[in-house]
Amino acid sequence: MMSVSSPEAAPTRDPTYYIADGNTVLQVENTLFKVHRSMLIKDKSTFDSMFSLDAYTQNTEDALMATNSEGESDENPIRLHGDKAEEFSALMWSLYSLPAEIAYSMSLQANDLQLIHLARIAHKYQFRSTEIWALSALTTYHSNAGGSPSVQNLVQITELSILCDCKALLGAAVAKWKRLLGEGRAVAVAIGVAERLNLRSLLGLAYYSMMLKGRDVWDSDPQLNARQRIRLLSGHYNLIKLCEELPSCPPRLTHDHSCVRKGKCKNAFAALWKIILTTKEGGLVGQVLKVQSADLPAKVMLAESIIRAFAEGNIPAIDLSESGEIHEKCLQIALQATQDKVKEVQENLVDWFSDVV
Repeated sequence: MMSVSSPEAAPTRDPTYYIADGNTVLQVENTLFKVHRSMLIKDKSTFDSMFSLDAYTQNTEDALMATNSEGESDENPIRLHGDKAEEFSALMWSLYSLPAEIAYSMSLQANDLQLIHLARIAHKYQFRSTEIWALSALTTYHSNAGGSPSVQNLVQITELSILCDCKALLGAAVAKWKRLLGEGRAVAVAIGVAERLNLRSLLGLAYYSMMLKGRDVWDSDPQLNARQRIRLLSGHYNLIKLCEELPSCPPRLTHDHSCVRKGKCKNAFAALWKIILTTKEGGLVGQVLKVQSADLPAKVMLAESIIRAFAEGNIPAIDLSESGEIHEKCLQIALQATQDKVKEVQENLVDWFSDVV
């Protein structure tokens, strides 16, 4: 027996933006909007050129053929394909809202999803000032420590920042991702987003965060694919090797011009670096450095904090045997070199997670 498909439901009028004295009907998905054409052509949007072309076409055709022009009735609306009703509703909200409603959207109680919809459709139809304003409102909201979007919204915000080339919003979004990763949340989602959008720094941190969870988690997480699991294995192996070599590879030290010890300071710093990063029982930080064998970022950050304590006099000088003490100004340079090492490890973390074990 042949099945009969049910007829498509008739479109319904939007409860807010089907305006009685509007003069243009548009259909987005299965929703009808009736608004004022003068509002749609604001900001020299795409609608401005579209309606100008309509007017030219109608003026050059026979008048009898234009008795029921597109957009003049529910039966013959202007159909916007590829848009969502909630996005078009957000655009109408921006065009018809009162100043108090607009001001509210800049507060911590803002509806970030509405702003996402607005920025995306404003970008598509070239409402330039509206797009800039919506992106600014989103950046302000998400730069605030109190703004806490859902993971789904954060994905959309990150995609939007790339679509609109908004570096400020991207920075705010990445900061939110880093907070989630620090809490061990949405790690596989972050890997997927960072790979798809080619966000290098976020991708390295996401792989690193997943690596720390352990292989049992990698193998059981349904959001990770085989290639991503290979990259995790590769990263784990590479970082273990780097950590093994780390005590013998101190950051490069350049001497202060007032230092007369020259090579001795370099040797003293190398000795101090090795003592700090010795993880064998009985080493200086053997009891402090309780981190995973592959946790390179944690190890260099710990080294930086200890060298800072030496430089600020919070830890007394230690006996570096034949190397002697490090000149005071050279110690400050050593601290800066260690801070640069921390930054280098963080920025290049993704390089160690290759596709080949």
